Amino acid sequence: MTSRREPRLADAAEIAAEQGLTPARISGLYNDRATNGFPEIAGMRGRARLWDHAKVSVWFANRPPARLREHTPPARDPQDLLNGAEASRFLGYKNPNQVTTFVREHPGYFPDPDVVEELGTAENRYRRQLWRVQTLLDWMATRPGRGKHAGAQRTAPALPDVPADGDLDELLGATQAAALLGFKSVNSFASSLSQGNLPLLDTPDALTENGGRRRWTRRRILEQAAQRRGRKRR
Repeated sequence: MTSRREPRLADAAEIAAEQGLTPARISGLYNDRATNGFPEIAGMRGRARLWDHAKVSVWFANRPPARLREHTPPARDPQDLLNGAEASRFLGYKNPNQVTTFVREHPGYFPDPDVVEELGTAENRYRRQLWRVQTLLDWMATRPGRGKHAGAQRTAPALPDVPADGDLDELLGATQAAALLGFKSVNSFASSLSQGNLPLLDTPDALTENGGRRRWTRRRILEQAAQRRGRKRR
């Protein structure tokens, strides 16, 4: 049996630093959890409250603070390319690593980079991910958690129809995995994955060249689907 990984725990100071807030603000969000849905604490370190880092990250990802909902990005050519730090600032985040955190920890939540540059030397290679301004503007207009306008109705994009009887060794991405596993959206799949609820998918079978996005074989995804069904029947 595959053991469930222990969640990473973070205190108010660490969460505040990542989100560009103060520890007092994090405590305030926790105190208002009955109305805002902020995660419950997962432990204590002395007198300091500790939260499941993945759950808190998903909460913030799906509920941008008011300053982001009101943020008007600067005028740029829609075809301009921005790196992760520039994209984070363009979108209104104080944390310059916010975009790369989205890409790394929440597959499917943020768009793939439009361009990936291979840099460095043969011994020390690295990639620079770049997003077009138009890609960022499109995401801002449709991102999960964005406030609705009066009378507007927004639904999550429909997942594709992915056959279960295809090539078992075919590599599939987050959107296809979400569909095969029966999730209603890529975001719910990403949340479950980050919380350790899909242990068979913790380690991907491959990473794409286009920004290192995770891929799993259809065989592994179907095994995880069978395991989920078994847990639900108990």
